[in-house]
Amino acid sequence: MNILPIHERLAELWTIRIRRQLTGDEQADFEHCLAVNAMHIRQLANLHNLSLIASMVQDVEWQHEICQRLEKLSGQPPGSPQT
Repeated sequence: MNILPIHERLAELWTIRIRRQLTGDEQADFEHCLAVNAMHIRQLANLHNLSLIASMVQDVEWQHEICQRLEKLSGQPPGSPQT
């Protein structure tokens, strides 16, 4: 999995938070990053679960479709245009 810009910003804000209290804008940004990260991880987990189901029912075509969706999503946060 690639490191997304949202993860870089989250790490930056976490580091700042250790040294000082976040400003209002930084806190809002931090909360936004957490929400986007949670959505992204939920989407990935859902696709992994669907892939497992596809393999259990031996539906190779469906599993390939799911794997393609996983590859597209692996480098993009939720809401990003997918190619």
